[in-house]
Amino acid sequence: MKNKMKHKWLLFLVILISGLLIYSNYSLAQTKVKPKSTKELIKTLPEKYRKWLEEEVVYIISPKEKEVFLSLENDRQRDMFIEAFWKQRDPNPNTPENEFKEEHYRRIKYANEHFGKESPEPGWRTDMGRIYIILGEPSYIEKYENLYDLYPTVIWFYQGMAEYGLPNAFSVVFYKPNGNGEYQLYSPIKDGPQKLMPHYSGDMTDYSQAYQSLVNIEPSVANVSLSLIEGEPLTELRPTMASDILLYQKIPNAPIYKVKDTYADKLFRYRDIIEVEYSANYIDSDALASVYRSPDGIYYVHYLIEPKKLSLEKDGGNYQTSLEINGIVTDDNGQQVYQFNRRIPLNLSDAQVARIKDRLMSFQDVFPLVPGKYKLSILLKNFVSKEFTSFETELNIPEEGLQMSPLLLANRLTRSSQYRGLNKAFLLGDWQFVPSPRNDFIAADTLYVFFQIWGLTPELKQKAVLNYDLVKENGEKVKAFSRRLADYPEENVFYETMPLEGLSPANYLLTVTLNDENGTELLSQKENFFISHLPTLSRPWVMTQPQEGDTSALVQHSLGIQYWNKKEINKAKKYLEAAYRQQPNEPVYALDFCRYLYTEKQYQDVLNIARPFVQNQQNYEFLELLGQSSQALNKYEEAISYYKQYLTHFGTNINVLNAIGECYYQLGDFDEALYAWERSLQLEPNQEKIKTQVKALKEKKPVKK
Repeated sequence: MKNKMKHKWLLFLVILISGLLIYSNYSLAQTKVKPKSTKELIKTLPEKYRKWLEEEVVYIISPKEKEVFLSLENDRQRDMFIEAFWKQRDPNPNTPENEFKEEHYRRIKYANEHFGKESPEPGWRTDMGRIYIILGEPSYIEKYENLYDLYPTVIWFYQGMAEYGLPNAFSVVFYKPNGNGEYQLYSPIKDGPQKLMPHYSGDMTDYSQAYQSLVNIEPSVANVSLSLIEGEPLTELRPTMASDILLYQKIPNAPIYKVKDTYADKLFRYRDIIEVEYSANYIDSDALASVYRSPDGIYYVHYLIEPKKLSLEKDGGNYQTSLEINGIVTDDNGQQVYQFNRRIPLNLSDAQVARIKDRLMSFQDVFPLVPGKYKLSILLKNFVSKEFTSFETELNIPEEGLQMSPLLLANRLTRSSQYRGLNKAFLLGDWQFVPSPRNDFIAADTLYVFFQIWGLTPELKQKAVLNYDLVKENGEKVKAFSRRLADYPEENVFYETMPLEGLSPANYLLTVTLNDENGTELLSQKENFFISHLPTLSRPWVMTQPQEGDTSALVQHSLGIQYWNKKEINKAKKYLEAAYRQQPNEPVYALDFCRYLYTEKQYQDVLNIARPFVQNQQNYEFLELLGQSSQALNKYEEAISYYKQYLTHFGTNINVLNAIGECYYQLGDFDEALYAWERSLQLEPNQEKIKTQVKALKEKKPVKK
């Protein structure tokens, strides 16, 4: 019977381990390595990607895009980036063709076929090839190749390219120094008209004299010899810097003038989170995040994100999609403190779509956060269109001390909100504020200002003063007033109404300072906003999901997990237990509370709570904790049973294999212990303690109990 069980156990482990790659043994010692240069990084690329970077897109990739591409770690990420690169340049993303990409490769082919014939370099590397690839076909071409007193010269004239940051009309000139070889780019400052004439014998530093000589040879060439920009006024017959700026700054930047390369940073940041089909579809957005405290003393992050577009899929008479929101909070060391996911289905009728079709969507949300300094990353994905957007910001939640929250500027306020008592973005007490991440207003609006001050002493509450200053962009002070803190009806909460009627369209700065009774400034916050010249502004429609308030299991659990991740176990206990006591049948709350109990060595309590979830609900997340707690209580056979169930459902786990070996060892079954530990070492050879135990067993097996 025992041999039969042993064969089952052996077969069980073989099945688990088969197909797994054995981890390579590597040194944990780290040495400081000098960062690789750009050239060195390019050399490490596979040939396919090196050619793409150095030949195919060398003239049209931005420095930021190049930096990100060289930072990618594998071919999957590089393929994602290349797809996103072309997608960002596609003039019509709704069609299968990418006209920009097709035109770009046509230009490369043309350059290789028509240029470089008198050079060892391929056509795309010549001056003519480079300009052609960047700017495309000229509006017209003038050639002067057979004049005795003029080196072969070609003028390409371009116009109507102001959308790329270029002059409305300009020329690019090429010539052959010494009359042979490949055409080279001509610079009015670096070369000057004197360099175009093989027999010029005048003063080589006198542009005016050279220009007059060139006029006598060919006036059309003389016209572009001092300035490439049509209509540029020349106060004297000397070239200005404008032509060189055109040649060496504006033309090289033309391919990226309209490209928003922020997508590259976003793709790099979320490369391990977003799926391949999302990678090419980054869209811009505006966002806002602020921290405010509830009356019970819990801090909440209120945030909104407004994508520049929202794609919907039509299904019969309805339009639908599903939004996925992933939020990550990390501390100063990059350790994750909190992570949350939301999936929100959206189903709209024809009538609803008609009302919102020309408006942005504003997704708004709120979550609790314990005191500390953090970085917040929000990733929003559109499940239907495979588009994504994101934003990142820093948060500072004070543990104690005097501090003022950011100023919240809203264009609308609803008093006595029906959602009072719930957690809803920018619902503060029973006031529902409606802010905009752009802080945009019109003159007919009222500006609603909200903020909090934390850590006020009784003396400050009675005697301190708030000063409000509104300054126009030209420095003109348009409004200023003061109020005592004691005049506000609620402690720590401050709210003002400012009608904007009479203020002209411009940028403004609102400053709020807290001064003590002696006039000493204690705190200050500033916020910019602008008043539009437009009579109305299209306001976004809001998508949000109100949640339960401070005492809910959801909030208590969130706070407990955050303290747990910060390794503040004593603080975590209060919240994890509160969440479990409220909803004892909720697996997530029970599991995290059991983890706390295990750290406190309350093993029997873990067994009492966890067993029903496995027995009645088949929730196998509890199996490892059950095994660990049984093992801690010396219930080794029971522990082995839980551990083996865990392996059956979740696959190989080195820690679990080691624990099984330890349990068998304590039971005196050294063959099984040895087998489990050897399987563990196959998966991870660099385990000195396990190797020592295996060696001891092999050298001198203890007598079985």
